[in-house]
Amino acid sequence: MLALYSLLLYIVVALALGSPLGDQYPFRKEDDTSPPDHISPGLFASLERLSRLVDITYCVGTTGIAPPFSCVSRCKDFPTLELVTTWNTGVLMSDSCGYVAVDHGTKPAPEAHGLIGDIRNKDRVEGGKNKGAIVVAFRGTYSITNTVVDLSTIPQEYVPYPSPDQGGSEPPKDPEHVCHNCTVHTGFLASWKIARTVVLPALEPLREKYPEYPVYLVGHSLGGAVAALAALELKVISGWENLVVTTFGEPRVGNDGFVQYLDSVFELGLSGGGKEIEERTYRRVTHADDPVPLLPLSEWGYRSHAGEIFISKPDLPPEPTDIRSCVGDYDPQCIAGSAGESLKVTGQTLAREQAQETSMRTRGLWDIPTRFKLWQLLFAHRDYFWRLGLCVPGGDPIDWGRDKYPNLTTSDEL
Repeated sequence: MLALYSLLLYIVVALALGSPLGDQYPFRKEDDTSPPDHISPGLFASLERLSRLVDITYCVGTTGIAPPFSCVSRCKDFPTLELVTTWNTGVLMSDSCGYVAVDHGTKPAPEAHGLIGDIRNKDRVEGGKNKGAIVVAFRGTYSITNTVVDLSTIPQEYVPYPSPDQGGSEPPKDPEHVCHNCTVHTGFLASWKIARTVVLPALEPLREKYPEYPVYLVGHSLGGAVAALAALELKVISGWENLVVTTFGEPRVGNDGFVQYLDSVFELGLSGGGKEIEERTYRRVTHADDPVPLLPLSEWGYRSHAGEIFISKPDLPPEPTDIRSCVGDYDPQCIAGSAGESLKVTGQTLAREQAQETSMRTRGLWDIPTRFKLWQLLFAHRDYFWRLGLCVPGGDPIDWGRDKYPNLTTSDEL
């Protein structure tokens, strides 16, 4: 009942705000370098495997995950993973859940691309054996609507270093990246503050024992926002460089200042800061019709950061040709194009880029804006390669009977 009330309250407030601002986002210039129209098969396979890893987090707090790495869901897909710890704070404590696991590696197949599916995988192979990896997975919340829409939530100042009451002492000297005028969603920050009391004590000894292992942070929904905050602390404060962050359906975490800070830390400027998509260390995966990446509202000061990879096909299953890399923080050809913000300007921009009539390019943009499709919290928001969010054998029943994706990397090992 509370969730339904929040949905109705959200719609009323959004409509009461009137037409969104038309000049709040930069648009792609005609001479910008465009990314490829679709991702590579190797990256596709990597993202698909990561979606199964984050789906396993929904066993935490329900049927559970047992050592060495066993659950009623998809754990059997990853026989080389070893569970380190799980955490579950409960709904009354920011609903933060997840697990930490380690993979000690196995002999890779001749053409295996590894977890991230990019050229850096060659650095993870030594003596014919994968070096291994550390995985930190953050679960989404069952109350994402209440968390995101809560009108009593006031953005909180974001200080990118541990304060004394969190176990820190003083800020680092002359940090390379400085967060100016940064605020973040209070609920997201509270979730990370609670999770870090479990995650950091588990990660630090693993990092010392396996310094060559890359650390993969993966999250869905609220878990994506928490993964973003965790990654910033590990990279900026702890100085860990070998990080790869992948989120699915990540909501907007903070304001303009925070977005610029995150983009700078992970080199996610226009066109990925000059990096090829296969080399990026932060991938924010979004899906057509998923409202969560467009929440909280831009009218409330929240913005989306760069690094987006957009699944344009509404239904399952997608193919590599259905997924494209996006440009900058606001790409009208990706999830932002269906936000219901600046529709006329967005349509004209798309028309200009494609040298077509505006009426052709805006067709569909005048449908119900994605950010108002709150019923899609049950569908598009969960449909990332598989329908996420239910810990039962074989995953959600909608996936029962579905063939496994083509094994593009020949192995499910990390």
